[in-house]
Amino acid sequence: MRFRRKSEDDVNAAAEASLLAEADEQTEVAGPVDADDLPDDGTDRVDLGSLVLTPEEGRELRLQVDEASGAVQSVVLAGKDGALELRAFSAPTHGDLWSEVRPQIAADMAQRGGTATEREGRFGTELLCQVTVKRPDGTTAAQPSRIIGINGSRWLLRATLLGRPAVEPDSSEAWEETITAVAVRRGSHAMPVGEALPIVMPANARRVEPPTP
Repeated sequence: MRFRRKSEDDVNAAAEASLLAEADEQTEVAGPVDADDLPDDGTDRVDLGSLVLTPEEGRELRLQVDEASGAVQSVVLAGKDGALELRAFSAPTHGDLWSEVRPQIAADMAQRGGTATEREGRFGTELLCQVTVKRPDGTTAAQPSRIIGINGSRWLLRATLLGRPAVEPDSSEAWEETITAVAVRRGSHAMPVGEALPIVMPANARRVEPPTP
């Protein structure tokens, strides 16, 4: 009887450990989150409409703006070793929009003479890309990027890492933590799947182009 009870205890302990491990795995990626789920904790966040960001030391907020229309196309967080470009898109309630978008991005890279290779990262399947770009002085250079897609509640967040976090993905934990702190506001209005969610420019934002090598 002692051995039997000990065995049952071991089974229960193993089951509990398994549940704890599963919970840890589920909470490893704490975000991005839906803006409606943000806690009222007094944190001073930057509200950009479809994107709500938490300011971080060493990260400069920049906006990429279409000069013709004046519309903000994406948000860029720039640091000393790289940059993070953020865009959010409308997605279906159920489904995996990122799996549909990935091949399209890879095809676009190929058409531009670049490459796109899939890898498994913290947020699932992502793309390591490289394409030739033209510098402001007219010269060309190879620009590596790392594109991460995260399916949310009727939204898809696309995060593009540039610089060192794109070249050294296994050493980019700090940039990945920045991604987890992002909140997306989808809104309740109907939108076509894949349409970019609007970004609102704050008065003190800097209008610039994304960084190039």
